[in-house]
Amino acid sequence: MATAESLLALKRRARRINRVLAEKYPYAHAELDFRNPFELLVATVLSAQTTDVTVNSITPLLFSRFPDARHIAEADPAELEAIIKPTGFFRAKTRNLLALATRLVDEYDGVVPGRLEDLVTLPGVGRKTANVVLGNAFGVPGITVDTHFGRLARRFGWTESEDPVQIEFDVAELFEPKDWTMLSHRVVFHGRRVCHSRKPACGACPVANWCPSYGIGETDPVKAAKLLKYELAPGSEPLLGRLLAETHRAAEIRMESQRRLP
Repeated sequence: MATAESLLALKRRARRINRVLAEKYPYAHAELDFRNPFELLVATVLSAQTTDVTVNSITPLLFSRFPDARHIAEADPAELEAIIKPTGFFRAKTRNLLALATRLVDEYDGVVPGRLEDLVTLPGVGRKTANVVLGNAFGVPGITVDTHFGRLARRFGWTESEDPVQIEFDVAELFEPKDWTMLSHRVVFHGRRVCHSRKPACGACPVANWCPSYGIGETDPVKAAKLLKYELAPGSEPLLGRLLAETHRAAEIRMESQRRLP
């Protein structure tokens, strides 16, 4: 059982990591594109077992044809399946979307509820999805435990658990609620760009000094730099410069850069 001193030290180390990640990723944001709570809810459901880039590629068409819960509830399943097929598991996701939209229409007049206890009762919605929606569409603090967050929380020594709910509770004990939503973005950004699952770029990691897992990946700075992805990848300096200079437009800039990719 952790002593008061060790828990205090853990909190201090965890918060130092958060401060450094905030400096590294001042442009961190939700990487799913959305304009309202309903679009974010649907996009998050679709993001299971696929990438945000893939989801973002199909949601413009999806929401142009089905802009709200009522339209999706009345949709032809075959048409929905055809649009969301690139995200994988499209038949199961279509069933979830139809059931989700029907529940929203029947019980919430088509409006996405702003409470965790209501959101988790919706088909296809668990705590992770609920926290994404609450934190990013309603401004309610929440910790989003996806595969990246869980991996880094264990590597940082913030938790020993593999269970997303337990990870959420363990990490919540280390930070003030006001930091939860942005902490989630920063950790996920770091997991996608630096602290990869198979080949973490330890030698290029800004929080290496406070990470008990330092050394599980490439420690040579030159070799580690070649493992960096997205705007941190070699050759992406102009994109990184734009993101740092215009943090308030980060999502828009990222979307523009993705559209230019072949």
